[in-house]
Amino acid sequence: MKNKLIEHEIKYEGWQLAPHWIYKNFKIQGDAIVAFIGECEVKLSEMVDIEDVINNEPIYSKSMLSFISEQFNVGLVEGVFRQRLLICIIKEALERRGYKIRRNGDDLFFEDKKLTVSIATKSVNSILIHTGININSKGAPVKASGLASELGVSDIRDLAIEIMKNYSEEIDDIILASTKVRGV
Repeated sequence: MKNKLIEHEIKYEGWQLAPHWIYKNFKIQGDAIVAFIGECEVKLSEMVDIEDVINNEPIYSKSMLSFISEQFNVGLVEGVFRQRLLICIIKEALERRGYKIRRNGDDLFFEDKKLTVSIATKSVNSILIHTGININSKGAPVKASGLASELGVSDIRDLAIEIMKNYSEEIDDIILASTKVRGV
């Protein structure tokens, strides 16, 4: 799986969670994950999570580290497994830095305040994952924590690269492991 840190800021508004967005914008074809920093504002009209729409819960973060991944030849249930794997890799990366993080499904919490947002969905030919980690929690519509504002993380870009590298290697290793066994 290919990965890339996007150096310029991008405001995540939900519409970017679309087939071939990574390929069209960054010329990365195939299974990939990209990370970028920017404001996050997902209005209900762009929400993929129907539960959030029903509960009238738009998403906002003044500054967020976002990951978008597109993976092909994968069903939605496997896509959700891969989303949860990404969440676990993020949790591990933060715990290696000394933070006590709690996971509940596809959400991470620091001191009982929401640190992440995440969704996995299926397009016509791929699964798409967006996971965002608050950097600055100010103005969030829920009790939230942020990498910089509450945790004091200063190496956001290094963290993003570490997460993408570990996630890509894990996915590649899982696929490789599936090729070394004989059927019974």
